[in-house]
Amino acid sequence: MNARTTQLSRGPMLRRAWGGLFALLMLLLPLWAQAQAAPGLPEADQQAIRTYTLNEDVFNRLVATTKEGKAMGIKSQQAGDPSQIHTLDDLVKQAMSGDKRIEPLVAKHGFTPREFLLANIALMNAGIAVQAKTQPELARYVDQNKINKANVAFYESHQSQIAALMQAGDESAGGDK
Repeated sequence: MNARTTQLSRGPMLRRAWGGLFALLMLLLPLWAQAQAAPGLPEADQQAIRTYTLNEDVFNRLVATTKEGKAMGIKSQQAGDPSQIHTLDDLVKQAMSGDKRIEPLVAKHGFTPREFLLANIALMNAGIAVQAKTQPELARYVDQNKINKANVAFYESHQSQIAALMQAGDESAGGDK
């Protein structure tokens, strides 16, 4: 099997895995996309996104928060009006206002609402950077200057754990939707 065949055969698997990752680890996926598409964010907010660093404690709390949120029936939050997002704090307010149970849940697991959003963004950015390594069509959309290399290394070292979580998320959601 050559590299191109391997890449093609992994395509559906990666799409399914990303679907599971979005469902399991991104309660705030639409808001993550807004953060990425908001070049108007102040430099301090952009810097906070670029420099937020994942670690074992954050990852374990993120997983626990997300699993509990899923068990509580908290769904991904819908993105609101992008013209109302001028700062990361605006994005956080929008994320927390979607379901009154989110803010107490993230606090229960030791996150501020801002840190919870930053942790989600950091994990997704790292996952996309890892995926872009094998998918040239995605790589052209990844700005390497905005990638936190430590988070990419963290993600790569936890891929089997993340894959197991995604598999569990797919099974509890009834597979692909």
